[in-house]
Amino acid sequence: MLSDLTDSSDLRARDSVPTVQTAEASPAPTTIVLADDHRVVRSGLRMLLETDDRFEVLGEAGDLAGAEDLVLTCHPDILVLDLNMAGESSLSAVPGLRERAPDTQIVILTMQENPAFAREAFRAGARGYVLKDAADSELMQAIELAAAGGTYLNPQLGAMLATEPADGDGRPDNLTPREIEVLKLIALGHTNGEIAGSLFLSVRTVESHRAHIQQKVRLNTRAELVAYVREHDLFD
Repeated sequence: MLSDLTDSSDLRARDSVPTVQTAEASPAPTTIVLADDHRVVRSGLRMLLETDDRFEVLGEAGDLAGAEDLVLTCHPDILVLDLNMAGESSLSAVPGLRERAPDTQIVILTMQENPAFAREAFRAGARGYVLKDAADSELMQAIELAAAGGTYLNPQLGAMLATEPADGDGRPDNLTPREIEVLKLIALGHTNGEIAGSLFLSVRTVESHRAHIQQKVRLNTRAELVAYVREHDLFD
């Protein structure tokens, strides 16, 4: 009888103990560094990303050197990198960044709709290629995929790549007709200002074309570019 009472008391005691519900810990946010040479663009991207608690912006940079310093200091999950900053192609820095910061994935953000640049970006080690015009609808998805080890390419560019001729219409290194025009004028010794006036472009646009050309042909000096133009008979 005593045993029965004891068992019943134990049961009542156990029943009276409140059950503690343990809340599941929220996953850590994906950390991000933004690199773009336009402050307004950086501010807009930060506002966009900070509306979602899945993302945390650790810092901003306005040039490549600043982007590299932030990546190596803050170790973000993602670097959102403008394709061109201050007339310089950012793709040349991607392999080095991937080597020195292998845990940071890179998403390229750009106005360039040429699929050749997307191809070069992925070859360099980028995980995403997003057009600025579509950043409000695509950037978060690209960041999520890149952080998970996947890749993201703007659908329009993906379709263009799928239907692009293998030989690039006969143009060397997939140079665009405009880039060939700029390249020929560079080889003839014209300055960026002179090229801008000749082609009715801004100097900044010419600088951007020049950076893209150098990235595609993997040459930097004027002498190398002159030899390239002659080798491919571009003067004709």
